[in-house]
Amino acid sequence: MPLEAGLLEILACPACHAPLRDESADETAPELICTGQECGLAYPVRDGIPVLLVDEARRPA
Repeated sequence: MPLEAGLLEILACPACHAPLRDESADETAPELICTGQECGLAYPVRDGIPVLLVDEARRPA
């Protein structure tokens, strides 16, 4: 289930405060990706709820 546009507009990366991009095309593992050039963390979305914890984020490849 994609996130509402209004919610996505106000969410920011907790590590660097850059906007997040919705990568929910893969329904098995939806993620919010940080758009910051230095950061790029990927935060999981579980049951339609973004988990914005740096400890839970996946580092970029």
